[in-house]
Amino acid sequence: MINLSVNVNKFATLRNARGGDIPNLIEAVQTCIRAGAQGITVHPRADKRHITPHDVCEIAETVTVEYNIEGDPRPDLLDMAMELRPDQFTLVPVVPGEITSHNVWDLAKDGEQLRPVIRRLKGVGIRVSLFSGTNLKQIDLAKEVGADRIELYTAPYASAASEQEIEAEFNLLAKSAEKAASLGLGINAGHDLNLDNLPRMRKLPGLLEVSIGHHLVSHALYVGIQQAVKDYRAALGQLEASCTLD
Repeated sequence: MINLSVNVNKFATLRNARGGDIPNLIEAVQTCIRAGAQGITVHPRADKRHITPHDVCEIAETVTVEYNIEGDPRPDLLDMAMELRPDQFTLVPVVPGEITSHNVWDLAKDGEQLRPVIRRLKGVGIRVSLFSGTNLKQIDLAKEVGADRIELYTAPYASAASEQEIEAEFNLLAKSAEKAASLGLGINAGHDLNLDNLPRMRKLPGLLEVSIGHHLVSHALYVGIQQAVKDYRAALGQLEASCTLD
C-alpha cells in the first residue's frame, strides 16, 4: 500500500491570513488522521509564513501517525528535529523567496555538506529522505551520502500536457524508482500530485509514500477535509472511489 502523508502547511496559511487560531491546525491534523491519512507532513520555513516552530512541536505532541518534517538543513530546524525526533526528515533545498520548493539536490555539489546532517539525524533514529530529480547519477549519490529514501519531485510529470509528455515524464520517474530500489533506497514522491495524475503513480515501482498538500487542501474547500482525504486515498487504491471523483 502507498501511504498518504498530508502536508498541512496550507491550513496554517489560511489561519495566518487572519491571525488567531482559526482554522485550528491540530483539529485539521486530527481530522486528516480520522479520515485515514497514514502520515502528516510539515515544511516549516525560516520566514514562518505558514507552519511555525510552535506548530511543529504541538503536532509532534498529538500526532498518532507517521510524522514527516521537511526543509533545508538550517541549524534551528535540525535542532528542533533532534529534540522532537519525527519518524522522517525530508531534506529539501530552499531558494530564498520561493513560493514552493522547485529545486532538487545537486549531490555532486551538496553531498559532502549533507553527509554529516544525515548521519546526525539517523543517529537518533530519524529516517532521512532527500528531495530528488530523475538523474540516475544523483540517485547513486543519495545512497553514497547515507540517505534512507528519496522523494521524487513530480512537478514535471504533473505539468505535462499531452499523453505523450505525461508518459515520458512518468517513465523517467519509473526508471528512477527502479534505480533507487536496486540500491536499497525507499521511494517517496510529491509535488503537484492531484486526483487526476495520482492514479498513474500507483504503477510506480516500489512507491512507499506520497506527500500531498496544496491540491488536497484545495479539494477540501469543496468537499470537506475528511472527504478530501478519502478521495485521495481512493486515488491511491486504498478505498472505493466516491462520487466526488466524478
